[in-house]
Amino acid sequence: MEYRRLGRSGLQLSVLSFGSWVTFHKQIDDSIADALMGLSYDAGINFFDNAEGYALGESEKMMGRVLKKKNWDRTSYVISSKVFFGWRGNNSKPNQTGLSRKHIVEACHEALERLQHDYLDLYYCHRPDPAVPIEEVVWTMHNLIQQGKVLYWGTSMWSGAEIMEAHRVAQQYCLIGPTMEQPQYNMFERYKMEMDYLPVFQNTGLGTTIWSPLAAGFLTGKYNDGIPEESRLAIKGFGWLKDRWIQDEKLKKVKQLTELAKQLNVSLAALAIAWTIKNPNVTTAILGATKTQQLEENLKATEALALLTLEVMDEIEKILQNKPHMDLN
Repeated sequence: MEYRRLGRSGLQLSVLSFGSWVTFHKQIDDSIADALMGLSYDAGINFFDNAEGYALGESEKMMGRVLKKKNWDRTSYVISSKVFFGWRGNNSKPNQTGLSRKHIVEACHEALERLQHDYLDLYYCHRPDPAVPIEEVVWTMHNLIQQGKVLYWGTSMWSGAEIMEAHRVAQQYCLIGPTMEQPQYNMFERYKMEMDYLPVFQNTGLGTTIWSPLAAGFLTGKYNDGIPEESRLAIKGFGWLKDRWIQDEKLKKVKQLTELAKQLNVSLAALAIAWTIKNPNVTTAILGATKTQQLEENLKATEALALLTLEVMDEIEKILQNKPHMDLN
């Protein structure tokens, strides 16, 4: 396993990590979660990703139970939570969602309780909150770090401009700014990582913990001939994922990528994840899985990385035809 520094921080994360979004509680039980996390840890993965909103808090509870049972050395792994959506769903009252100081602090305490831990290594603002002054957000995160409840804070799905504004405030008041961002990044979702964040990478440094490197499983090729019943695109409430990815033009490209993967003697999943971590601005790509076989296949991305020569990368670009370019108008 390769380890990369999280932006300009001293923290090292495994280039592949393990996340619980969609799968925990909705698709798998404690025993499968235990097996998958054990397999991940044994393969060298040291980062386990979660959020208050995943399965309305049940995902963090499940991960907490597994981690307690595993009893691994706490200094050997990194866990995260994210704040914004709350865990009460439609029953949320004012201050139970968003990025007010009240919700950020209370959500941190609730996440620690669910995960059965004393501190979070990483704590993300799961979305920007235009209703809250950025000063309030930065001060609150800084205070949580000073209290030892959080070690690093970051953002998820923020724009480059919003992240730079947080850094400006941090600099102005001599506070700790955001260390990392968690954007979506895969062969079909490229703009943020390859264009929008470039000034942030250059000016302040930015660690990135990528979600959906396989585009919700689309880049495994398993949807080439329809939607399997047990897949996440078949889950009630995730129709938006289906609408986003199951499009004729994208399917055509996935079939071409599948052929290229066959020529290289790797799975399309391993190739797609390897392509993501080939970007030097990626710290880690978060894997999600419901079966050990899936996870074992995805872990082969570290071996597939060596196959991504300039020629192969060019071949991929010819298939994708979606590299973002600077708009000169």
